[in-house]
Amino acid sequence: MASTLNRSLERGMEILRAFRPGSTLLGNGEIAERTGLSPATVSRLTQTLVAGGMLAHDRSARAYRLAAPVLSLAHAMRTGSVVLQAAAPLMRTLAEKLRINVGLAVADRAEMVYLESIRYNRRASLRNVVSGQRVPIELTSLGRAWLAVAPADAREALYAEFAARRTDWPRLRKDIDKSIESVAQRGWCAASWQPEVVALAAPLKLESAWGYVLNVSVSSTESPSDVAAELGAPLLALSQKITRAVDTREPAGAMR
Repeated sequence: MASTLNRSLERGMEILRAFRPGSTLLGNGEIAERTGLSPATVSRLTQTLVAGGMLAHDRSARAYRLAAPVLSLAHAMRTGSVVLQAAAPLMRTLAEKLRINVGLAVADRAEMVYLESIRYNRRASLRNVVSGQRVPIELTSLGRAWLAVAPADAREALYAEFAARRTDWPRLRKDIDKSIESVAQRGWCAASWQPEVVALAAPLKLESAWGYVLNVSVSSTESPSDVAAELGAPLLALSQKITRAVDTREPAGAMR
């Protein structure tokens, strides 16, 4: 069966994906390098994206930046999400009560993307996580919790990608396997991939949507097991509250 994907649209989305935090301005050459598209294709599509309002052209720098309508799309997604509407107030309540960080994320390729991040840490941390920020799947509790419930074909495809680009993949694979086992046995897994930051994550078991992962984290010198002993139960309780809140809401056509 012939593919129904629109190649031009697909390539246009790849160009938008090339823009990340720290990449305010990108020229056609940089975009071509990041996307693997030919310079001619990039030139044609960046002009189209400028005409469509998704990119703005900086003539003096001969480069492009994301335009304001991209932000409005993100706002529409956030305000239209039943999951976020239900989860955000419950997340904030727990963050304020325990003075911890609480996040909600979904997978996008080999990364997890934060949909919501409420920072209420017990002590100052240089790491600031905001909505839209990405973290690697293979290193984080968020990503490993997602892998625990991901379809087998998606999980194996990511494993192949990790094995191809990471020299420490055999060790990481063992860590991921332990995390998947932890999710199966306890409902959550723990990881500490940033110095003195311990995080626990649990996949949400929603009836009408899958792939959402909840996490809690603290800046702490305690071991992951000590933090888990304190935060495992509150994380699972929050997960259950969000699940009930989402599954009892009337969708009314809203995005989940």
